[in-house]
Amino acid sequence: MGDLTLTLACGPYDRTEALRSGAVKPEGIDLTYIAIQSPPEIFSRMIDFRSFDASEMSLSGYLQMRASGQDDFTAIPVFPSRVFRHGFIFVRDAIKEPKDLEGTIVGVPEYWQTAAVWIRGILQHEYDVDLSTVEWREGGVDVPLSPEENQARKNMSGFRPQMLAAGECLSEQLAKGKIDAVIGARRPASVGKTLGLRRLFPNYREVEKEYFQRTEIFPIMHTLVVRTEIYERHPWVAESLYKAFSEAKKACLSQMHFTGTIRYTLPWLFADLEEIDDTFGGDPWPYGYPANAKVLVTFASYLHEQGFVQEQIDPSIHFAPILASTQ
Repeated sequence: MGDLTLTLACGPYDRTEALRSGAVKPEGIDLTYIAIQSPPEIFSRMIDFRSFDASEMSLSGYLQMRASGQDDFTAIPVFPSRVFRHGFIFVRDAIKEPKDLEGTIVGVPEYWQTAAVWIRGILQHEYDVDLSTVEWREGGVDVPLSPEENQARKNMSGFRPQMLAAGECLSEQLAKGKIDAVIGARRPASVGKTLGLRRLFPNYREVEKEYFQRTEIFPIMHTLVVRTEIYERHPWVAESLYKAFSEAKKACLSQMHFTGTIRYTLPWLFADLEEIDDTFGGDPWPYGYPANAKVLVTFASYLHEQGFVQEQIDPSIHFAPILASTQ
């Protein structure tokens, strides 16, 4: 019997490049790696059409699906995307500090998206921002939502913010002063081009580093899922993919640290790596549930506080058990 043939959709990340190129091969799997730049495209194609056997998946979307009883996917404790989010709060000059966001109008591309959940949780717990005083607006960041996208948002269950009018986008509304801030996963195009717009935390790198050193939280954005029907037939697939992703990451970090030449277009790469190694203890991107339990439990608590799930989630039960994660 030959290897199991699987398709995997994931971003074109350096930490997964060895998988995409075939330099790392999952045990017992003939893997076709489909590199897609847009995470929302991956999520939509996987959720709506089951286009892949395994894929990168929104952490927020996955946990909400599982909490509602939808078990079409099973997560493996691999986290392709992590981003600190203090640097993704964009405001008008009148907003000087986090508490100034109270009573304002804040735009978000998708209210439920993982980045937005993290940012609201950080504002509430780190800066005592009363989120109940904020008015929310939802829409495209730099391009207006299409009529089909707009209707799809309106059809979603649960709390829905007021949608921007047809033809409007968050970046333009922020520049015109129609909204006071924008949070999310992308920087609006108007920031840097329009006077009076800036990051809430201009020194976000220092703020995020202090946050990590104090909380040990490096926010997870995406996890890896496999279709549950495949996992149930071949439970070994989870371990095999986990080990392969771990090996690919190890190869990436090794190549990045090679001092004979600079691998990436970053003039101070080695100085950055020294700081990263000192801050994260040599592995800024840990996989496995035990190493990420605090991050996942914190995020799950934010989902509950913000009304996305009715009861507190125990995230540990929604990830395939991995022996390799304890090694």
